[in-house]
Amino acid sequence: MAEDLSILQGTKAAQYESLLPQIKGLLEGETNLVANLANIAAALKEQFNWWWVGFYWIQEDELVLGPFQGPVACTRIKKGRGVCGKSWETEKTLIVEDVEQFPGHIACSSFSKSEIVVPVFKNGQIAGVLDVDSEHLAHFDETDRAFLEKIVDLIP
Repeated sequence: MAEDLSILQGTKAAQYESLLPQIKGLLEGETNLVANLANIAAALKEQFNWWWVGFYWIQEDELVLGPFQGPVACTRIKKGRGVCGKSWETEKTLIVEDVEQFPGHIACSSFSKSEIVVPVFKNGQIAGVLDVDSEHLAHFDETDRAFLEKIVDLIP
């Protein structure tokens, strides 16, 4: 297991390409879900310096806050509510260029301007979501979608 990340500058795709094998290394041999989610959130935050990056995990009828990096966050989210709840409901990645324009957006932080939420599947069922917020408008794109979907697929 790696103890330090090699942070690469350059294109977004190049940064993800460098980070993917490092995340694989962090997860290799570790079976604890919380440890793995924590390391993924930390690696993404360290590489990209996003405002907030973390996981919400499904418990009964709510998404419950899991490991994250960034300021304090909403603890529980109902299915269909906000970007995270809508991603859970649709089981699809959502990219929101301006969170103020998203119907029902949950404002955990007024600094968050754009967001991407990626569903996490375990054994063919949605188990949670990866939520990433930026303090910049229209920060996320199809490159983020493609690579973040690959990263959540690594979760054992």
